[in-house]
Amino acid sequence: MKNGDQYVDRLRQMKRNVYVRGKTVPRDDPLFSSALSITRLTFDAAFSDAYRPLVVTKSHLLGEEINRFNHLHQSPDDLLRKQEMVRVLAPLAGGCIQRCMSNDVLNALGIVTKEIDEAKGTEYHDRFLQYVKEYQKNDLIAAGCQTDVKGDRSKRPHQQVDPDLYLRIVEKRRDGIVVQGAKMHSTIAAYVDELLVIPTRALTPQDEDWAVAFAIPADTEGIKLITRVTAPRGRIECKAPYSETAGWADSVTVFDHVFVPNERVFMCGEREFGARLALLFANNHRHSYTGCKPGVTDIIMGACALAAEYSGVGNAPHIRDEITELMVIAELVYASGIAASVKAKQTSSGIWEPAFLYSNTGRYLAGKNIYHEYDTLTSISGGLPSTLPFEEDWLNPETRGYLEKYMMRNPEVTADKQHRLFRFISDFSCSAVGGVMQYAGVHGGGSPIMELIGIRSQYDLESRKKLVRHLAGIEEYDTETKKQLARNLAHMDD
Repeated sequence: MKNGDQYVDRLRQMKRNVYVRGKTVPRDDPLFSSALSITRLTFDAAFSDAYRPLVVTKSHLLGEEINRFNHLHQSPDDLLRKQEMVRVLAPLAGGCIQRCMSNDVLNALGIVTKEIDEAKGTEYHDRFLQYVKEYQKNDLIAAGCQTDVKGDRSKRPHQQVDPDLYLRIVEKRRDGIVVQGAKMHSTIAAYVDELLVIPTRALTPQDEDWAVAFAIPADTEGIKLITRVTAPRGRIECKAPYSETAGWADSVTVFDHVFVPNERVFMCGEREFGARLALLFANNHRHSYTGCKPGVTDIIMGACALAAEYSGVGNAPHIRDEITELMVIAELVYASGIAASVKAKQTSSGIWEPAFLYSNTGRYLAGKNIYHEYDTLTSISGGLPSTLPFEEDWLNPETRGYLEKYMMRNPEVTADKQHRLFRFISDFSCSAVGGVMQYAGVHGGGSPIMELIGIRSQYDLESRKKLVRHLAGIEEYDTETKKQLARNLAHMDD
């Protein structure tokens, strides 16, 4: 396993292909300092007495200890441990731990490469396992690259005016393939070792060229990472962990005739498995969300409780009820992830797949409630986070006294604590970081409409109709039908 310093040292050795504000920048540029502090945390946690039990596990491939972010789930307990790890680390990082995407793609690829081999007689799975061994041995970190730019949303890949609007294979060689196109919303792509590329949708027989999955070093020739950086507002003297650790970067990841060697190709034209791979990654990632999203709610409810306490209204019944609602949301989402772990199924690859119904239910609840949670924080905090004077005015002897005097609320809480809390709430909810977090809370891992579609497509509504036909006296069922109905209603066969 590697520590944070070793990880950043690797980044320094990579070729420059990251573009920010019209110029190329190194991967350890100060622009990325807050973002790198988060990914560094995922490495350093493996050497921390406090977090090591959560972050370190044993590889079934190497027989050695590895970082859990690089693990292929070998049991329902592995899924539970991942969920616990993410719930603990995500709030420490200010809301998003960033490294879960690569784990979710790896597990999806591990399952689907085996299924393609079984159906097609290919050798993707062994190829993938060899890749994962090196990945684990070197404690690498990757970005998941799934979302295509999509062009005209009413058209399939082969129907687009520009065929590159979905990433595609443009050439097949004896030793590999050449790909062309771009992926959007590639979080952390600017500061990782590898890019893991998978399809974004179901594919038709005419879409074979777009059925491609592979792994590639992030600085490979032909890759350009056009990057938007989001970072907290800088602090002068009022230092705080959040202001140094909450940040990330998202890239338009361009593949301009990029060569991928065969040993790194995990799907090449098997379009029947495009939807399976896309949905399986989404399922794993939504399961991760059942860990990180309750962690974000932990931050929000803590901020609500402190804002009320510091304002002298911590025991107001309506505020206590609003905070209790946040508790319910957090634990329902978390419970969905626990259910998805306990009800997981082992696939032919040996990797366990979270129960789709529950991971999607949890992610849907999280996405639909994110603005309600921020609304609660806004209501309890009042307008101060949006109008708080600049830190320089707190440091100015001419104005500091006034601010300390008129900032006071609960007389038992010092002006300095009031200032620190409301500056944190301002940074967390009323800033560029806050805006991105709210959008990510809705769309990250799949927008709520996608969870609804997924749940509806796999939910046994017919059994519920049978139940009511029985209760209403419309139909009578024999014993075997009743047994099967009971199993269906309790999701015993899911």
